Amino acid sequence: MSNEIFARCSALVTRCLVYEEMAERKKERIVAPITIEGEEDLRFELSLRPTTFEEFVGQEGVKGNLRIFVEAARQRKEALDHVLLCGPPGLGKTTLAYLLARALQVDIRATSGPVIERPGDLAAILTNLKARDILFIDEIHRLGRVVEEILYPAMEDYQLDLLIGQGPSARTLKIDLPRFTLVGATTRTGLLTSPLRDRFGVFCRLEYYRVEDLRRILDRSARILGVALEPEGAEEIARRSRGTPRVANRLLRRVRDYAQVKADGVITWEVSRAGLELLEVDERGFDAMDRKYLRTLIEKFDGGPAGIDALAAAVSEERDTLEEVYEPFLLQEGFLDRSPRGRLATRQAYAYFGLKKPGQEGLFGGQESQG
Repeated sequence: MSNEIFARCSALVTRCLVYEEMAERKKERIVAPITIEGEEDLRFELSLRPTTFEEFVGQEGVKGNLRIFVEAARQRKEALDHVLLCGPPGLGKTTLAYLLARALQVDIRATSGPVIERPGDLAAILTNLKARDILFIDEIHRLGRVVEEILYPAMEDYQLDLLIGQGPSARTLKIDLPRFTLVGATTRTGLLTSPLRDRFGVFCRLEYYRVEDLRRILDRSARILGVALEPEGAEEIARRSRGTPRVANRLLRRVRDYAQVKADGVITWEVSRAGLELLEVDERGFDAMDRKYLRTLIEKFDGGPAGIDALAAAVSEERDTLEEVYEPFLLQEGFLDRSPRGRLATRQAYAYFGLKKPGQEGLFGGQESQG
């Protein structure tokens, strides 16, 4: 076999493997703002996280306030007040928690609400903190009620009230804690109880990113990864990233694979567009599951109102997944309404599929579905 034939065969095998990998990854829902499970994906995400406030792009209002609060705490040599970060997944809540620890030059202990099952678990974490340290609890709205009751005096009085023993011999033990900072992150602020929410002194809500900010994030990520990314290619990926940096970086990685096989590794506008179409991510950032959700609401429920449980059963998905992963972006873009009676498809949703909304005349200027 000549070298030329061997090279062609190798290139063909490589292309098949890349397409096979991309097809498998489409099953993971590439535009999901949550972290896709897997060591490689997690390592990739961690390598792109900014390490200073200067490197953190976007969320200028939140970032500016936090920098002031951090500097004031450092000048007084006190612990930062407790901070609650809320907003849709993938916008940088965890990153901001680590940036706070780095700016304050303190240690951070990270955990999540579902992990802390018993009061003893929380007590073990709190008693190992040092003065001014940060305790970061992701998905804090999922804390158990008993654990949450233990957290109240810890946040307010820096004391732990533990019940030792059972029955008549039971007694209460008070343990003094160092003045620490609790940083909580949640995607569902409405599920936080009022007593817990009121104990946070700093409340920050993260919003979806603008295309310009996402383009800057992609440029930085491309430099770190050593990817040749042209401005038009970055613009196209940013427009389809659903306003979420985590999604933008994931799309960049998958388009990089496509460019490596089809375009000598250079991500141009044409390459990014072709790669994203292969992944079934359209110009609105919708994927096949988004289109399935909207079509189900329109075709099976006549545009609504439809209950969330009925919709979850119709699309074979969990209720919590619909509420936390799928619906926030559809609501933000104006394709979905929530009412006391259920979910409603808007005029934009009908126009997206080239349909007329009942009771309306004509089309509404939307694009047609690519699904």
